[in-house]
Amino acid sequence: MDAKQAIAEGRTALGIELGSTRIKAVLIDESHSPIAAGSSEWENRLENGVWTYGLGDVWAGLRGCFRELAEDARNRHGEELSSVGAIGVSAMMHGYLAFDAGGNQLAPFRTWRNTSTGRAAAELTELFRFNVPQRWSIAHLYQAILDGEPHVGDVAFLTSLAGYVHWKLTGRKALGLCDASGVFPVDGAARGYSGRMLRQFGELVGPWGLGWKIEGILPEVLGAGEMAGALTEEGAGLLDESGRLKPGIPFCAPEGDAGTGMAATGSVAARTGSVSAGTSIFAMVALEKELSRVYPEIDVVATPAGGPVAMVHCNNCATDLDAWVGLFGEFAEAAGGGLGRPELYEMLYSKALEGDADCGGLLSYNYHSGEHITGLGRGRPLFVRLPDGNFTLANFMRSLLFSAMGTLRLGMDVLAGGEGVRLDGLVGQGGLFKTKGVAQRLLAAAMGAPVSVMDCAGEGGAWGAALLAAFALRRRGGESLEKYLAERVFAGKPGSRVEPDPKDAEGFNRFMGRYAAGLAIERAAVRHMPGND
Repeated sequence: MDAKQAIAEGRTALGIELGSTRIKAVLIDESHSPIAAGSSEWENRLENGVWTYGLGDVWAGLRGCFRELAEDARNRHGEELSSVGAIGVSAMMHGYLAFDAGGNQLAPFRTWRNTSTGRAAAELTELFRFNVPQRWSIAHLYQAILDGEPHVGDVAFLTSLAGYVHWKLTGRKALGLCDASGVFPVDGAARGYSGRMLRQFGELVGPWGLGWKIEGILPEVLGAGEMAGALTEEGAGLLDESGRLKPGIPFCAPEGDAGTGMAATGSVAARTGSVSAGTSIFAMVALEKELSRVYPEIDVVATPAGGPVAMVHCNNCATDLDAWVGLFGEFAEAAGGGLGRPELYEMLYSKALEGDADCGGLLSYNYHSGEHITGLGRGRPLFVRLPDGNFTLANFMRSLLFSAMGTLRLGMDVLAGGEGVRLDGLVGQGGLFKTKGVAQRLLAAAMGAPVSVMDCAGEGGAWGAALLAAFALRRRGGESLEKYLAERVFAGKPGSRVEPDPKDAEGFNRFMGRYAAGLAIERAAVRHMPGND
């Protein structure tokens, strides 16, 4: 069926993802191939020491994104977009969005990037005997209680960004299993929140007399393949200002970027893994069994179908890289070169492959914000070199790319060393992989494992959200998500696989020796360069 007919008959699925710097929508046909796309740019702000986005920016960005998607469908296929078969919403996981009984926002949206909940996370981890990272929603809520924030007694609904958007579009307060696991720990087998931990949290906060119970303010939890409401007339107006989009379109459960990343890489079965790399970088490793103990560097979340996943999440990846590319772009413009942004990325990233294996004595830290794995509550982007280092453009770019993977490697070492987890390979997706073969080759060296990248890797979580919507729409009987992805999505799909190059791997290990030792420099920079964070 051609794309025009698929759009006209609504035989499509739409995925929308609110990423850290871009909101993207991807429309797919029945072969799961993208046939139209749209996007809009946005950026978080540091306000009063809090990394946040305004909710007005959410809707302005979504409308701009959908408008561009509809224009793309019209221009490419000559068809107006008035309906789709199903919709899936994805967004950055974790963070804090709290509302009162009237639906009013009680506090600024606190994103995953904030590292201000150290006491709450530590106390909950000890209480639950389960790692609760600082960015999780429950850590933010408990920290607000500890800090005596006046709004906590009025909380009637606590959710993630994807859950908020889904609620406003459908009227239903729901989350997919993976996203829910970043709001409050889940029991994947029971397809819901952990009953034990709900009771423990209730007993913990009982003395405050808050007037609500934790189970009463959380969204319902739904697994992959379950429908989670339909587009309301009000929701259609929020998404499409033209008025063409018809209400009644079914939605799958909203998911976090980790869940849609697993879907977009086909990495939901045990012993598979993926790395999503954009503003942040994180690895998702589907486990055969639960971890034997608590590791502060490792989050335990769930696949969209409820299987256990070890997640190594790092707050920082491409922000510092993007800043340097922007600087080189300014130089190119001043020199009269006028290179476009895509050409700059292609040239500079490719240059990294010409560098010395260990970056020639150059060292960088991409810490735009804090990193819990290395114990830093704040970040300061930093570049250091030895006086006799080989200071070339190739080595400089290689050091920036290695730095984007350095903290991830520290976390993965904990997983491999403490639990003996080994992977047959990883699948990469996200903006870092758009320049073909560069980040893929260096990540293989950093992780010591083959890295595969599909041709659609740059589509990222929006495509993954569309796949989850298609699964909910087209699932046959009790068909599993794992089987659907393997047999109906990825079978025969083109891609590339890169094995670790021994020379690159040895060079990365030498770089990591300097990286681990040089963390003291980063800590000193945080201590001696005060800012408004």
